[in-house]
Amino acid sequence: MSPFTSHMDAALDEARKAAARGEVPVGAVLVGPDGTIVARDGNRTRELNDPTAHAEILVIRAGCAAAGSERLPGHDLYVTLEPCPMCATAISSARIRRLYYGAADPKSGGVAQGPRVFSHPQCHHVPEVLDGFQADEAEALLKTFFAAKR
Repeated sequence: MSPFTSHMDAALDEARKAAARGEVPVGAVLVGPDGTIVARDGNRTRELNDPTAHAEILVIRAGCAAAGSERLPGHDLYVTLEPCPMCATAISSARIRRLYYGAADPKSGGVAQGPRVFSHPQCHHVPEVLDGFQADEAEALLKTFFAAKR
């Protein structure tokens, strides 16, 4: 069994890049079954004029394109913020093995907050969920970003 390697630093780097582009600072990294990064990105909703261009959706799309499949079994997803209901549904649909996320999102989260997508009886696949990874750093990025907007 190989030792655990967190990829949250890479997700945080993508969140910082998103903030520099004027996007809400959320970053995501998709890791393949062999432990290598398959895709990484940050939010691009404003840049792409696309409300679905959340970091999670972008890396799932890239991962599926690389795999030549609509499913990503054995893949792990690192996200700096608790996924929203849309992203949680996409994570389930893509059959992501494991979800790691940083900060909780009491306002818009869909995993541990709000609709709790993975607990819904119509959810066909539930990834293993591990939360709180570098949550303080992820939360600080968001607070700094929104404080500058006010």
